[in-house]
Amino acid sequence: MKLAVVGVTGLVGRVMNEVLEEMDFPVDEYIPVASARSAGKKVNFKSKEYEVVTMEEALNARPDIAIFSAGGSTSLEWAPKFAEAGTVVIDNSSAWRMDPTKKLVVPEINAQLLTKEDKIIANPNCSTIQMVVALAPLHRKYGIRRLVVSTYQSFTGTGAKAVAQYQAERAGARPAKEEMAYHYQIFENAIPQCDVFLDNAYTKEEMKLVNETRKILGDDTIRVTATAVRIPVDGGHSESVNVEFDKPYELDDVYDLLRNAEGVEVVDDIANFRYPMPLYSKNRNEVFVGRIRRDESLDNGLNMWIVADNLRKGAATNAVQIAKYLVKNHLV
Repeated sequence: MKLAVVGVTGLVGRVMNEVLEEMDFPVDEYIPVASARSAGKKVNFKSKEYEVVTMEEALNARPDIAIFSAGGSTSLEWAPKFAEAGTVVIDNSSAWRMDPTKKLVVPEINAQLLTKEDKIIANPNCSTIQMVVALAPLHRKYGIRRLVVSTYQSFTGTGAKAVAQYQAERAGARPAKEEMAYHYQIFENAIPQCDVFLDNAYTKEEMKLVNETRKILGDDTIRVTATAVRIPVDGGHSESVNVEFDKPYELDDVYDLLRNAEGVEVVDDIANFRYPMPLYSKNRNEVFVGRIRRDESLDNGLNMWIVADNLRKGAATNAVQIAKYLVKNHLV
């Protein structure tokens, strides 16, 4: 098994290495890949030191699997080249997610759709992944008519530049404009903008929640509206999700479905002030669900609070789980 990790020096790339080690992913030859300016740097993997190589060198090595986390433009240029060479690419960018010829995969929900013909597999957006992991079992039983989503997303989702901005501001510095990932300070603030604004006044992040949810759940009739907010939390996205079902439900059944759902941990004990928080999801691979309660203003309405580590299940963990599924089912 030859495995390449593309973007290995980035935030997600570093977490990717941690998850690969923790899950004991079978690797005979490990190929760390980054941009030309990072070539020659050293990274550690499974107690060994490796030298970072360029995209060209990695392509020539013909890995069995390449996990990309290097941005959309890099993926659009290089993923087809790797695929043509026989490599299965698992891509963490937004480049291929809505391509009708590519599968958008959350293993707990739709990994069974994958075949040997799938050479480029899209990893969904972080905020979408955690939400659909919790919603999929409910959708299968009750049918989701409409979702109203508000997200509270860690600055780590923006990348290293945002982390540097937050750390500088927390230390009392005022970064220069060109050093800032956001238009405003993120420390002690909440910014109601994740990614760029589109013509409909929604942001790209908000529309990812709309379009990717429908694709993963396989239902274009689900109505979704979202507001995505960036908050000064060091790791972990939180979501307030209001669901309207087609069918009536019982709360006890909802709890049972979620407790038995793969990858979900229910934390919902308000008598003892137990509910999901990013503080407790950090460095964890599960999706945490709590504050589950009936929406008393709406027939068949339900409120949920969903939290996960955006660098883990929202990115690296999901990608590694896809890779493990491919290996286990002899699809690579």
